[in-house]
Amino acid sequence: MFTIEQVKAAHAKVKGGADFPAYVQDLIWLGVKSYDIFVTDGHGEYQGEKNYSIRSAAGYTTLNIVDSSNTEAFRNKLKMHQQGKTDYATFCRDAADAGVEKWTVDMQEMTCTYYDKAGNKLVTETIPVV
Repeated sequence: MFTIEQVKAAHAKVKGGADFPAYVQDLIWLGVKSYDIFVTDGHGEYQGEKNYSIRSAAGYTTLNIVDSSNTEAFRNKLKMHQQGKTDYATFCRDAADAGVEKWTVDMQEMTCTYYDKAGNKLVTETIPVV
């Protein structure tokens, strides 16, 4: 089974949004099947085989998630991040400002889905295989 330390080591290789597909491949290799990142404080919940799960500590000071989501604004900020124009901290603030509560990465479907506070899907993207 994987550990938070292994997940952190994989994440340490990520320098920007363009590195995300390789990060996902590293997590698959570790045995992660899916994970959720909660924008409010950056903690993650990682799931593996046979109901195995672990949770990371908060990654930053609490962010306020706005109540009404703005999908178009978020799509623009996501694109900027994927192009390497913002760092992770900026991306998380941008997500909070656009009403994103969490994102879920599904390694079997190879998707990343962003949700608002009401649980509505705002954006679902296919993760490229590297």
